[in-house]
Amino acid sequence: MPDTPTNLSSRIESSPLYNQDLAPALDERRHWGTYNFAALWVSMSVNILTYMLAASLIQGGMNWKQAVATIFIGNVIVLVPMLLNSHPGAKYGIPFPVFARASFGVLGANVAAVLRALVACGWFGIQAWIGGEAISTLLATLIPGWKSVAHGTAICFFVFWLINVAVVIKGIEYIRILQGISAPILLGVGLLLLGWAYTRAGGVGPMLSVPSRFTTFPAFLKFLIPALNGTVGFWATVSLNIPDFTRFARNQREQIIGQALALPATMTLYAFVGIVVTSATVVIYGTAIWDPVQLLSRFHSPIAVVISLIAILLATLNVNIGANVVSPANDFSNLWPRKISFRTGGIITCFMGIALMPWRLLSNYRTFILGWLGGYAAFLGPVAGILICDYFVIRRRELKLEDLYLRDGIYQYSRGFNWRAVIALALGTGTALAGLAIPGAHFLYDYSWFVGFLVAFTTYYGMMRFERGSVLAAEETA
Repeated sequence: MPDTPTNLSSRIESSPLYNQDLAPALDERRHWGTYNFAALWVSMSVNILTYMLAASLIQGGMNWKQAVATIFIGNVIVLVPMLLNSHPGAKYGIPFPVFARASFGVLGANVAAVLRALVACGWFGIQAWIGGEAISTLLATLIPGWKSVAHGTAICFFVFWLINVAVVIKGIEYIRILQGISAPILLGVGLLLLGWAYTRAGGVGPMLSVPSRFTTFPAFLKFLIPALNGTVGFWATVSLNIPDFTRFARNQREQIIGQALALPATMTLYAFVGIVVTSATVVIYGTAIWDPVQLLSRFHSPIAVVISLIAILLATLNVNIGANVVSPANDFSNLWPRKISFRTGGIITCFMGIALMPWRLLSNYRTFILGWLGGYAAFLGPVAGILICDYFVIRRRELKLEDLYLRDGIYQYSRGFNWRAVIALALGTGTALAGLAIPGAHFLYDYSWFVGFLVAFTTYYGMMRFERGSVLAAEETA
């Protein structure tokens, strides 16, 4: 009989690898249904960075059809590893860093967890900076004198940062309640933005009239490849730590349906808003404005500005906590389970978000989509390849739950590390990043997530192939 959270031995509670936040979710905590998972993706997708991702494609030279297709295809692709990594969370009730112990080892999992955590810290800082910009613009609308305050955006950044800290202290259940309330409202805000663009640009025709700047297919392909890679990389983070959420699912069916319906559809819908509105700014203002906060600062109606900015703040808070705090909080907790709780890990995330200087990551659209998204995808793609290969191919979806929390269990490997996973991670990441150094091989970096995933998957499988029999035998006798 496979281990489940309800029949798990109590002896793991004395293990140094255990705390309440990393413990398997018991039945009384598993009440997330289809709506909760759909609302999760609505609230995380309908946010300012989705808008900016789509808008950056227009600013990079695509027309609206090319941009919409890129966003949709990218999100259908990333949905696959998302649902695959969701399975162990829903089956065993375990968070991402505990799941990673099966493939990387009970201590080696920290390698994957810290990589994911650092990326999340960067995203947290980016979202907090955007929230600060929104507050600053809101104050300038209500109090015109605020425009003359030195470092006004930086001050508002710290204010919004403190709001995030307060929500972190409230805990994971507060996130579920906040998402359920805000998700329908945020879709309505998107429709309001479309209405504004329609009115100001003079109809649908002018809104969508901006042509592609690519005159040849090779020129289009040169931008499409890194753009598609960046779109996949956008949610490559959550595709790893999705067990942090699916561990609370009532069953597999509800989490699969909720995610499959909401992720591609909502991302494409709200990306369409960003694409159309950005195209309209070319008609209205003569230039593509990819930052909606800067766009709102040009509005003449104080009421419209205030309502829109409050909605942006709500959306930014939702996605920041849901996508950028839950995972690193668990990941940092995994480093020292007895001393670092979920809340402590969340506070560490907040401070790391400042240290990574988000104002530089958002300096321009090239830094954002080609540098930030493409760069970290080279690290996270290999992690996804290893996790999926280990769980579905090597272990065939069967884990010894108790051993995930024990130092003397089957996932101890060599002093807590499965060096095959570490080597596969290094080879996958190194191959993708080699595209930056080897002349004529830049395509490796342009497809960093895909290259890293494929190299790590095949390398890990090759090294574990001869160990498969002993691994399964150990699990049967443990």
